[in-house]
Amino acid sequence: MIIILPMIVDFHTHIFSPSIREHREEYIKRDSCFALLYANPKARLTTAEELIASMDEAGVDHSVALNIGWSSHELCVETNDYILEAAARYPDRLSGFCCVQPAEGEVALMELERCIDAGARGLGEMRSDMQGFDPVNAAIMPPLVEIMAKHDMIFLTHSSEPAGHQYCGKGNITPGILYSFLARFPELKLVCAHWGGGLPFYALMPEVSRALSNVFYDTAATIFLYQPQIFSCVGSLVGSDKILFGSDYPLIAQERIISHIQSLEIPAEDKQRILGGNAAKLLFGC
Repeated sequence: MIIILPMIVDFHTHIFSPSIREHREEYIKRDSCFALLYANPKARLTTAEELIASMDEAGVDHSVALNIGWSSHELCVETNDYILEAAARYPDRLSGFCCVQPAEGEVALMELERCIDAGARGLGEMRSDMQGFDPVNAAIMPPLVEIMAKHDMIFLTHSSEPAGHQYCGKGNITPGILYSFLARFPELKLVCAHWGGGLPFYALMPEVSRALSNVFYDTAATIFLYQPQIFSCVGSLVGSDKILFGSDYPLIAQERIISHIQSLEIPAEDKQRILGGNAAKLLFGC
């Protein structure tokens, strides 16, 4: 992969195969997470090609194509296949993040290894609340995290606020749950979607701050959640080098979040870090 900096990297997008889009109702019946997010026919299901077209229009150089928190091993494997194939077709444009069902034990570890061998850069968007696993389970999680740490993989988890308005897909992976997870596995590179549900604000507690060294926060769906001051507030709490531009495409158009970030009254170098510099370092080490 040829990397030219500065670049714009969208760390939070979702794609699905044409088959899933064509058989949406079947998958709604098979999986509660998919049903929660996509039972509404207005909720868009987009393919890799549509994501690439959006990236070209918005000026996005690279995107992380995420899976969702499927409850069954079989659905994880099926959807991982499409994401891995898409990332292989567009290696300069997409990084694939896959999903496993940790409660499945050994088969989940085998699927993780398979995805790593096929080029996956991480797991996500994992949803312990919907998938029904305990993120600090002493039996199932350490082997998974050990494999991920060995291969420099990134774990991206859904996050949600313990207060405020309800919305489709909010869930209950709140800062307390996230803190227990990151404190248990400090070696893991962790990305908390949706600003970590407010986790950065607890960085004012010394013990929490010490535990956050490998934790990053994406901006997915930010315009539905927070006022624009969230960028400067979180930057002052944990550093602008911990913030990753994420659109949550196709829920929100990529260019809409880019314009939002570019309009902020924050230093230009912070905008550059958020829009791509931090992600390029995390994904590619540059």
